[in-house]
Amino acid sequence: MYEPRVKPLLVAIVGPTASGKSALGLELAKQLDGEIVSCDSTAVYRGFDIGTDKVPFERRRGIPHHLIDVADATERYSVARYSREAAKAVREITAAGHLPIVVGGTGLYYRALTRGLFPGPGRDDGLRERLTRIARRHGVTRLHRLVAHVDAASGKRIQPRDEKRLVRALEVFFLTGQPLTQHFAQTQSPLAEYEFVSFGLRLTTSETATRIAQRVSQQFDRGLLNEVRGLLKRGVPEDAHPFDGFVYRQALEHLQGVRDEAATRDLIIRKNERYARRQLIWFRKEPNLQWLNLPGEYPDALASIDRTLKARERTRTSKKVP
Repeated sequence: MYEPRVKPLLVAIVGPTASGKSALGLELAKQLDGEIVSCDSTAVYRGFDIGTDKVPFERRRGIPHHLIDVADATERYSVARYSREAAKAVREITAAGHLPIVVGGTGLYYRALTRGLFPGPGRDDGLRERLTRIARRHGVTRLHRLVAHVDAASGKRIQPRDEKRLVRALEVFFLTGQPLTQHFAQTQSPLAEYEFVSFGLRLTTSETATRIAQRVSQQFDRGLLNEVRGLLKRGVPEDAHPFDGFVYRQALEHLQGVRDEAATRDLIIRKNERYARRQLIWFRKEPNLQWLNLPGEYPDALASIDRTLKARERTRTSKKVP
């Protein structure tokens, strides 16, 4: 059984979509008596299974998974709620004598867990509406220029067309008088007592494209469209938040007659590829990630992780006061 020494240990496996995080996390949990804490902003919703690639129960090999299926589709699951509930799950896993392993690709969730999330002001609908009008009238890049002017670091971090995060950055600045970056600098991880050992997975561009195309094909073969039909039949509204995920949004538009299935598959593939690039950019900015190049290094990935953890454990043990 895994026995934490000095600071309790938390392992994270993060990276772009289709990089093999779930498989590696499962194998690691099996070898190290661990439990999985999901780090996925859509997997929290019940009923949204195929489009989020949740690991089916029969393939979880008896390993507990946390922060999956914890919210109804009509709820709006926030990053703040994730931070609280994931931290609670991590501590419970440690208390049970197991190793918590955070697995997923939602960068903001990972950052909130490892570096903290400032509480921030509540949303101001009037201000958001004014900022949205600016974007409609002058383009989203106008918002990006405003963000860069008041908060250069956020201007570099947030993509020029990421309207949602640009609006939030400006909202925080106008409501508090302080840039978002300054608020982040004042935050602390909800798991400050833990030692994090985090690994990032990355693939070549061609391998990413191949895996994404295979995944999308599998999603349709497994019944993605029937899953969406079933959600609608059960009364989930089309404007429910999890339907904003691009797999589900494009599938929903197909069922509405916007485009045929072939075009829908191609569009989902292209959006997945762009999303994978954004994820990689995000995680490259996260400190202290140890990168594993896959798939070429996959046979050595577990050995690399094992060596890292054993080295950490030796250091932690040597520092422990008798």
